[in-house]
Amino acid sequence: MNKNAFAKSGLLVLTMAVLGGWTHPGGDPGHQKYAPLESITRENVSTLTHAWTFETGDHAATPDLTAEWKFQITPILFQNQLIFCTPRNEVIALDPGTGEMNWRYDPDVSDSDFPSVSRVCRGVTPWLDSGAAADAACKSRVFMSTLDRRLIAVDARTGEPCANFGTNGEIQVRLAGEADRDPLAMTFVSPPAVARNTVLIGSAIPDGVRTDAPSGRLRAYDARSGEERWTWDPIPQEADDPRQESWENGSAQRTGAANAWAPLSADEERGLFFVPTGSASPDYFGGMRPGLNADANSVVALDAETGQRVWAFQTVRHDIWDYDVSAPPTLITIDVGQGPQDVVVQLTKMGFAFVLDRETGEPVFGIEERPVPKSDVPGEWTAPTQPVPVLPKPILSEEVTAFGITPWDSAACRRLIDGLRHEGLFTPPSFQGTMVHPFSGGGMNWGGAAYHPQRQILVLNTSDAAEYARLIPRKEGGDGIKGQRFEQEGTPYLLDRDLVRSPFGAPCTDPPWGQLHAIDMSSGKEIWRVPFGTFEDIVPFGDLILPTGTPGFGGPLVTQPGLVFVAAAMDNYLRAFDLDSGAELWKGRLPAGGQASPMGYTWQGKDYVVIAAGGHGLMGTTPGDSIVAFALDPDGPGAFGWWERPTPRRAAILAFVAIGFVFVFIIWRRLRSAG
Repeated sequence: MNKNAFAKSGLLVLTMAVLGGWTHPGGDPGHQKYAPLESITRENVSTLTHAWTFETGDHAATPDLTAEWKFQITPILFQNQLIFCTPRNEVIALDPGTGEMNWRYDPDVSDSDFPSVSRVCRGVTPWLDSGAAADAACKSRVFMSTLDRRLIAVDARTGEPCANFGTNGEIQVRLAGEADRDPLAMTFVSPPAVARNTVLIGSAIPDGVRTDAPSGRLRAYDARSGEERWTWDPIPQEADDPRQESWENGSAQRTGAANAWAPLSADEERGLFFVPTGSASPDYFGGMRPGLNADANSVVALDAETGQRVWAFQTVRHDIWDYDVSAPPTLITIDVGQGPQDVVVQLTKMGFAFVLDRETGEPVFGIEERPVPKSDVPGEWTAPTQPVPVLPKPILSEEVTAFGITPWDSAACRRLIDGLRHEGLFTPPSFQGTMVHPFSGGGMNWGGAAYHPQRQILVLNTSDAAEYARLIPRKEGGDGIKGQRFEQEGTPYLLDRDLVRSPFGAPCTDPPWGQLHAIDMSSGKEIWRVPFGTFEDIVPFGDLILPTGTPGFGGPLVTQPGLVFVAAAMDNYLRAFDLDSGAELWKGRLPAGGQASPMGYTWQGKDYVVIAAGGHGLMGTTPGDSIVAFALDPDGPGAFGWWERPTPRRAAILAFVAIGFVFVFIIWRRLRSAG
């Protein structure tokens, strides 16, 4: 327990205010995602309006490619510039007040080597070399990891590569054997983390390809020179490593992955990195890796200077559901009645929020060991229990009810669900087909949470849908696969996986499919939840059917006056909610899907909220390549036109128009019959 924790939290907020706020992709190195923005309040947020837009030019140049990209970037404010990366791994610096471009760096990542849907860059990370002269080149630099497995350092002031880092400003990561020649065997998509002059990178490895996937090893480098400092493998490789006990029959040497593809967090004062790891390979059959598989699907604290494992907490044992730890560890300070305590909040795809002491990894609110169903697939190994937090209570319900807009598709969904094995959370994949709920992209994902440090309120958004996972004996050839096909080479089984959807394409499970939640971290209890998001930019009048909410990717931002800004949903809006009640107070129209996390900063006395609007290829949202800024304009009309007013008013307008058309049609028919 850290007695000065609240004081340090206040110092962090003050420092962010002095610097203008949002110095890292998550707001700060611990992904608190908090910005003061004191001038934007509940009372005047309705006058928030468009300030400027910057377009990267990628969409105009290659619309067919960008239609499938994931523009999930969150810019940072560093050296008086907004700096971000594009899905092509270009780094761009903008003037924070006008959105005009200052410089652009292109590392020349090939378009042909990577399918469009693989293209994503979630951020760059700043570092200030305290030992360099004030006017030295690369005294201030930004790090970016790339799709083609490079770590790059550029001068934050000019965009020029840092000549003293690696080779001409970059390090090329090499893989063992054949994997080194496969550009898709491993990519880098999330921003590096920096602590104690050490820069750390994780990796993204494709799911379900083969048992012996590349290692999910993390790599640490000297932030000044690029010299390798250490590596750490989530899967134990040394015979005397005590973790070997959880990888039975020597399976640690026959598997791979468990990689950290989600954003990493850093605690400079403690000299710790907090690493969210994924599932070992392959994702949906674990018979080749019996045991609990320690440090896969975990949040792990590593010593920044040595790479030594300080502690680890496993969120899923022997994962066979693709339940990677996909959200960044959120480093916050809470008081549950015993004084301030520094903690890590780890969100999961299952809809859990594990609250762990930052120094020990011990649960703050307690853990329940829940018995779970056993596998009926020959050769599989299943864990007898899974950890479930006592508080906060599971955020998503385990109950599944068939849903449909009409009796026809409701009946179709009921038949589909009744044909799947479902015995609650952690029901193993099966030959029959298992309902995996929440689905592997659901619960809480890479967008993470936002935290109001003075109010002790954690805000997060969830996606709630289901998918099926059906194992097919390899000898049958996989002719019956209807969804995504995963080869799972090295195992006896192929995998058929897809969302459980109605004939209309909507989720077959009860809405809301997307919600925003607020949790009081002093008690661990949920304060409110509200649906958010519509399908209006995908399905005509999609917001008028039901307040279903939508799945989404991206996270929220909280501000000192008590506002929550979030986009993420499957429509083209950035929204503002009341932190106290969850009421929607404002929404601003975007030129494309905002499947990203917003950021906020103060520049020359003016507060801005900025969001990347470029869409998400797999979600089918509107593509684009824009960075959009909003600011207060007390004399302006706000961000709404007549069509963009909140849903109740728009619904009333549409209803009036529809009634008018019906009335005109009736009159026309009568006149025609009379004539």
